[in-house]
Amino acid sequence: MRYSVVFQFLSNFLVTNLSIKKSVFLAGPFPIGSLKQQLMKKFILLGILIPSLLHVQAQRWHVNVFGGISNYSGDLQSKPFTMDQSYAAFGAGAQYDLTTHISLRSDISIMKIGAADKYNKPDLQPRNLSFETQIFEWNLLGEYTFIDLTRKHFSPYIFGGLALFHFNPYAFDSLGAKVYLQPLSTEGEGLPQYPNKKPYDLWQAAIPFGFGVKLRITDNVILAYEFGFRKTFTDYLDDVSDRYVDRTTLLNARGPKAVEMAYRGGELKGGDPTYPPDQTLRGGPKYKDFYYFTGIKLSVAIISKRNPYYGRGRIDCPPKM
Repeated sequence: MRYSVVFQFLSNFLVTNLSIKKSVFLAGPFPIGSLKQQLMKKFILLGILIPSLLHVQAQRWHVNVFGGISNYSGDLQSKPFTMDQSYAAFGAGAQYDLTTHISLRSDISIMKIGAADKYNKPDLQPRNLSFETQIFEWNLLGEYTFIDLTRKHFSPYIFGGLALFHFNPYAFDSLGAKVYLQPLSTEGEGLPQYPNKKPYDLWQAAIPFGFGVKLRITDNVILAYEFGFRKTFTDYLDDVSDRYVDRTTLLNARGPKAVEMAYRGGELKGGDPTYPPDQTLRGGPKYKDFYYFTGIKLSVAIISKRNPYYGRGRIDCPPKM
């Protein structure tokens, strides 16, 4: 009965409160304003209410910690999956087992991604662009474990859900100074001369999904190796998406630093210092960026003295009369 209430609540929540028109996502970056604020409020509400809805006698809560490496695929990293130019990723969260196969989990993750054209395809190296960004993510996931780990030691699993994340791409100029790229409108975002190019939001929605394998070490400790992917709705994780804009227009609107960071071919030895003409292709707008991470997750069950983890299939003997 409790589970039916939980599932009904989640169903109503997703249908009535997280309904976002398909056309909004297909349009590109996550919209600025009330839609983002409403989504964040609903995530917080869901995180507060779920524990009370899932209160049962048995202790099925877990504390999760994660460590591994992160990367991305986009205009400066064309490989769909690679360990090249990877950075560290860390996370922690909580998990609740609805059954021995189905769980709900929520994690907070901090990671870094970045890439540079000097490691890119040879035909893209003359562009000489680069970026780095920290990513802060909060997610809500459903997880399915194929084999009952109260009876076996090993099982594959899959997961998927919703996430909110923050990013803020930056690069280092020719003098080594750190420069944040979004305010520079390197592709004309927000300039009146390019009304179709809207500024991209630094808070975005994503669809997390992935898979892994679990190994039960003890009754209350599980070790897992996990691959997590994030489908985003922005092409600006790296601040590169579409086309160059007119140099003079960019210079007048955002200053010489914007021009310097929009095209950096002249910094290369023997590179072309000529700024590309207006509407010259700068990136590949056909596909959105995505990021991913892989690593080891440690899950520790919170056990009560009265209710051992999962029960381990035990039935206590009745007290002596």
